[in-house]
Amino acid sequence: MRTRLLWTVPTSGALMIGMCLLAGCSGETATSSSVAATGSVEQVAQVEAPSWDVIEEDGMVLIPAGNFQMGGDNAQAARDEFPKHGVSVDSFWMDQHEVTNQEFMAFTQATGYITVAERPVNWEELKQMVPPGTPRPPDSVLQPGSLTFQQTETPVPLNNEQLWWRWTIGANWRHPLGPGSDLEGLMDHPVVHMAWEDAAAYADWAGKRLPTEAEWEWAARGGLENMVYPWGNEDVNIGEPKANFWQGQFPYENLETDGFARTAPANSFEPNGYGLYNMAGNAWEWTADFYRPDYYAKAAGNPNLSNPTGPESSFDPNEPYTPKRVTRGGSFLCNDDYCSGYRVARRMRTSPDSGAEHLGFRCVKSVK
Repeated sequence: MRTRLLWTVPTSGALMIGMCLLAGCSGETATSSSVAATGSVEQVAQVEAPSWDVIEEDGMVLIPAGNFQMGGDNAQAARDEFPKHGVSVDSFWMDQHEVTNQEFMAFTQATGYITVAERPVNWEELKQMVPPGTPRPPDSVLQPGSLTFQQTETPVPLNNEQLWWRWTIGANWRHPLGPGSDLEGLMDHPVVHMAWEDAAAYADWAGKRLPTEAEWEWAARGGLENMVYPWGNEDVNIGEPKANFWQGQFPYENLETDGFARTAPANSFEPNGYGLYNMAGNAWEWTADFYRPDYYAKAAGNPNLSNPTGPESSFDPNEPYTPKRVTRGGSFLCNDDYCSGYRVARRMRTSPDSGAEHLGFRCVKSVK
């Protein structure tokens, strides 16, 4: 099932298809006035992470139990990152890096699983999640596929994602750029074009689960308190490359100073204080939680919030017909001009049947 498919006939006469709400960056940031109104904290000086001996087992690391302030840390934070609120989380195991193509291939070989992007689009299911009266796309468009990124040749307005995203028939995890592409040289990169259903199916097969949003943020912080990034407060654009993200003017100029035009190997760059790789950039990661913009405001009313699992249902006022799950971490397409998705508090709302070239996942496991 694929939601929010939009199809148009451009002046060239060729038929395009794309997702209106993309699984990734929306460019929504809070203004300084909205941050003040919602209770942002001031960015504090860089500090060292508390000492923590990384415990690794079968590709997972043990994340300690603890308490933290969940939510936005600087003026880039969006409204749905506030108010900051206290959360306690039990210890759990987390994949040290994003699930790779090699790991996902083992799953499909063992089970015969077919991902959402590899299945035909079911219009009867799709039309339940789009505004009433949305016209049915032609059969030639309702074919298996996913979203691929197309770098533009010139600067473009950042409020129209269709200028750099294309619905590509035949694009999926095996063919990340569409027909003719493959996984050569990418087996240690994160698997992408993942719908929530795909990620949940893999996690269940592996005896794991998807992280809650609170678990994900606690782990991403790596023992640091109220810091903007997994490594602290040093600006992502300063010093040695710290993550795989877009350097230059998005979406037409990519300087590639981090060494990667698209995804990077899943264990690239320095890990955070808990031994986790790529908690910033590379590929957005699914969480278990539904999305609601007012969830933090309601959560803040509970002074003893322990192991929260998010709201019971989803609601996005911008797309009231489409359920959403939370994705975290940003991707190789994020930069400060657009979404700053590599901040540890950044939340993205994504329809669970969406797949895209920058959307993957990692798993967790409860401590027995």
